Amino acid sequence: MHPRQPSRLSGHIATLTAITIWAITYVFTKGLLVYLTPSQILVIRSFLGLLVLTILAAKPLAYTQKSDRLLVALAGFFGIFAYYFLENTALLYTSATNVGVIVAAAPFTTMLASRIFLKEQLHRFYFIGLVLSMSGIVLLTVSDAGALTFNPKGDLLALLAITIWALYTTTTRLVSQRGYSNLALTRTMFFWGLIGHTVALLASGQGLPLQVVVQPQVLGPLLFLGLAASALCFALWNYGLKSIGPVKTTFYLYLSPIITIIFATTFGGEPFGIIEAIGTALTLSGLLVSTRKGSKA
Repeated sequence: MHPRQPSRLSGHIATLTAITIWAITYVFTKGLLVYLTPSQILVIRSFLGLLVLTILAAKPLAYTQKSDRLLVALAGFFGIFAYYFLENTALLYTSATNVGVIVAAAPFTTMLASRIFLKEQLHRFYFIGLVLSMSGIVLLTVSDAGALTFNPKGDLLALLAITIWALYTTTTRLVSQRGYSNLALTRTMFFWGLIGHTVALLASGQGLPLQVVVQPQVLGPLLFLGLAASALCFALWNYGLKSIGPVKTTFYLYLSPIITIIFATTFGGEPFGIIEAIGTALTLSGLLVSTRKGSKA
């Protein structure tokens, strides 16, 4: 008997919720960087995420196929560790604007990975939507920073990060089709991701300043990042992958800068001009066009 499949509507809602929360995490991360290094933040948020997922799904994952154990470990390594590690490292060598534009191209790398490994058929509207949304992303980011400049080391690291993200979505999609519990699957991925972050932290010679972590202005944002932005969001994202597939799920990444702009405008008093309006319209148009049915590519 095949496991009950999640509905597509609930998959879209879960994905949109995850993207909305991820889009506002920059506010909390930016504040924490005053007190902690990126590696320290990633270890703590991964630990908190693993802790809450273990409480919710304590039963060990019973693998139906031996190869699934490797797939789950790879998914945790790719999505929980490698992607965030590469993205944070890229920011040391290039601008946030460049990283934002490059990461926004993640749907394209995911499309290629899905076509190669999952044999998913793509239609021309995916590519039309890609061009529209990427044009909107470039307008949104350049209007904020003024210009894009090429920084080879950082930009290549960001490009590698979205390639890793495509591998994460593909491996997660593969293993989620086996009928495993979404929470147990996400918890096991967090275990492997935490191992990666811990090794990276130890290799850097850094420790965890617990006297700093327990300060209210640090602990509050860490709890949000660990419980909401990590445990909850990855569970929702993996649910979306299982329900609507990696290509449609990843296209929701285009909404991230729009949500960020809405929060920055509403709560941060930042301006919203004609360039931002055009960029937002192009990005949303691309997302809508990409979901249309059409002839396969």
